[in-house]
Amino acid sequence: MNSRAAAIAVVLASAPCGITLAAEGVVTVGAGAEYSSGKYGGTEKTQILYLPVTAKYETGPWAFKAVVPYIRVTGPGNVVGAGADRVTLPGGAAARRTESGLGDVVASVFYNLFDERQTSFGVDVGAKVKLGTADEAKGLGTGENDYAVQADSYVPLGALTAFGTLGYRWYGDPPGVDLKDVFYGAIGASYRVSGETSVGLAYDLRPRITTAGARISEATAFVSQRLSREWRAQFYSVVGFSDGSPDFGLGAALNYRF
Repeated sequence: MNSRAAAIAVVLASAPCGITLAAEGVVTVGAGAEYSSGKYGGTEKTQILYLPVTAKYETGPWAFKAVVPYIRVTGPGNVVGAGADRVTLPGGAAARRTESGLGDVVASVFYNLFDERQTSFGVDVGAKVKLGTADEAKGLGTGENDYAVQADSYVPLGALTAFGTLGYRWYGDPPGVDLKDVFYGAIGASYRVSGETSVGLAYDLRPRITTAGARISEATAFVSQRLSREWRAQFYSVVGFSDGSPDFGLGAALNYRF
């Protein structure tokens, strides 16, 4: 449930290769890899490898998406999960460990409320659910379900597209922990260098979700490259500005659309 993925999705949505196909029904499948490292307010680094497999179906104004990740976490046991579903649990650092396995599956549905081709700006509204499929005993997740509602907006300005995200997330509380339900958001812009290449920058912000925790504050720079009508690749880097974010991260994804 992150707006980093939404930022890159805006680039895909504004790409000319798929505009006329969405009304007929479009399927996109993909795979990615992300490595991140940070201390998250502690004294030891946590290194996370996040390998998501995605599937998306678009028909008319509707978009349905599922993300099934494999994750590997090396670090203190109180840093659990990966990506936007990572949580630093209170109570001090637990023993360091390395664990891997299925992460939390995320499903979402979005509706295109305003089409930028007709109204000069676009708005998508939707809902997400993070299923507690990751093994909480290994520290791969909280073991609880989370729910969110979200709105994504974007304004094409020639080759430039400005975008923003605003959402609200309800966290499931693991035993003995009270996670706060919070608003989250992002702003950014992408620039179409050519018909095949777009670049962009996004800033994500989320308040702290535990009393002793830290907010998420991070920037993502990305490149989206169309390889053919069906294939598209994305590359991105992340830098964090708070204890709630990684010190840095690198990621890539490859998508096939048919």
